[in-house]
Amino acid sequence: MATQQLVADNKQGAEVHHGAALCKQKCHELLAEFNLPKGLLPLDNLTEMGYNRATGFMWVKQNQRYEHKFKAINRTVSYDTEVSAYIENRRMRKVTGVKVKELLMWVRLVEMYIDDPNSSKVTFSSAAGLSKTFPISAFELEEKDQKEQK
Repeated sequence: MATQQLVADNKQGAEVHHGAALCKQKCHELLAEFNLPKGLLPLDNLTEMGYNRATGFMWVKQNQRYEHKFKAINRTVSYDTEVSAYIENRRMRKVTGVKVKELLMWVRLVEMYIDDPNSSKVTFSSAAGLSKTFPISAFELEEKDQKEQK
C-alpha cells in the first residue's frame, strides 16, 4: 500500500501539525516519547507531521527528498518526500520512504529498533532481510540541532 493511502487511512483521529519548526519539534517529541534517538529523522523542512495514537502510525512530509550523512557511522541516508512508520516503544516498523546507501546501492529500510536499552545499540533492517547495528550515539541530534531545541 502506498504511503499516501496509509496516511489517508490513518489521518482521522490523528494529531496533524504543519510548519517546519513545529513539525520538527513534534517529531523530536514523538521519538523521545518512544525512547528512540531524536536524530533518526534529521529533517528540517517538514511541511506536515502526523501521529495517530490509536493505530501507532506516524508520518512526515517534506517538499523534496533529503539526503543526510551520519558522520559517526559514515552512512548516507535518503529520506523521501513522505516517510511513515508504525511507532512503538524503542521500535519503528513498516517504515516507508527511507533508504541507506550500502556500498554502491540504495537499500530500503523497513524497521529500526533498540532490542536491549542497556546495549546502546540500534538495529536497522532492510526489505531484503539484512540488518546492521550501530551505536545509538550516532543518531543523537547534532550540535546545531541541539542549540535550536533550546
